[in-house]
Amino acid sequence: MKGLLALEDGRVFSGISFGAAGLAEGEVVFNTSMTGYQEILTDPSYHGQIVAMTYPLIGNYGVNPADVESTRPRVRGFVVREYCAHPSNWRCTQSLRDYLTEHGVVAVSEVDTRALTRHIRLAGAMRAMIGAGEYDPDELVDRARASPGLIGRDLVKEVTCASAYDWRESCGPDLARPADGRRALKVVAYDFGVKHNILRLLVSFGCEVRVVPASTPADEVLAADPDGVFLSNGPGDPAGIPHAVEQIRVLIHKKPVLGICLGHQLLCLALEGRTYKLKFGHHGANHPVKDLATGRTEITCQNHGFCADMSSLEGKDVEVTHVNLNDDTVEGLRHRDLPIFCVQYHPEASPGPHDARHLFGRFVETMRAHA
Repeated sequence: MKGLLALEDGRVFSGISFGAAGLAEGEVVFNTSMTGYQEILTDPSYHGQIVAMTYPLIGNYGVNPADVESTRPRVRGFVVREYCAHPSNWRCTQSLRDYLTEHGVVAVSEVDTRALTRHIRLAGAMRAMIGAGEYDPDELVDRARASPGLIGRDLVKEVTCASAYDWRESCGPDLARPADGRRALKVVAYDFGVKHNILRLLVSFGCEVRVVPASTPADEVLAADPDGVFLSNGPGDPAGIPHAVEQIRVLIHKKPVLGICLGHQLLCLALEGRTYKLKFGHHGANHPVKDLATGRTEITCQNHGFCADMSSLEGKDVEVTHVNLNDDTVEGLRHRDLPIFCVQYHPEASPGPHDARHLFGRFVETMRAHA
């Protein structure tokens, strides 16, 4: 079956369908990871986006139920250069084709992903339509131009949990846990589109985790008397969820807070700062980030299209802790007086580099210091 990717600027890429039939709209971005396509597909931060993989061969190890980052694929569409129809891996339970078809994800292979990536780098991430079937390219371009895009939209409401729940699964016994008789720390995690491995790591570092919907009032969180509050990753424009910013503004004066990805951006807004949209975002498992306190460079996994504007936080007792060595954008912040800090990248990345997992330990130390 024929596959098409039509961009709002009129560029059209053709290929062959290997997922579900039909049409989908979204913002097209590229991801530079060599492995981890299953984690990428199920990352809720990709909700509303069509993801193109720069690595040329995708699907060679299939999929399995253990490596998902949420309950189902979240991408609107998937684009690859070459799809491997015959996966080989001892953990494989299903082919990527069958997985995408089962979950209704439109996917296109045999696309010149190198040309697509170069085009996005020059022109920027943009609205697009992806189709599997017989579609008129010009009509798809017009539909891409008429689609809503991500600016100002609340995509979090489409991925957050419906009700609160406790998370107990961990990453295993090899991580720091309280071994000296100290009690486990209680953490309330806001689900803006949280990845499973973040929750696993919080448990592995000795936390009892209660996950709550994105709309949960601050008073309800404080009534549970947690030792700390976690602000998760998630999709879209942080300015599109002002209700969350208002609740965070209350919590930062009451409890230690850690934010990751969208949580980082929301914390910036809660501190009266601003965010802005990057030209084509950061999506991949190979982004170098410098820790300004130690001088150490960490290789990080990232997935975001918006960024904190440090100039908007001048004079507000907030300092930059990490910077991206590719483009000097802000990758981490902390408050000088309040026990709150955040990072733009993903220290829980799986698969991906583990250089930054120590940040969960830092969160635990911060909570114990303020218990």
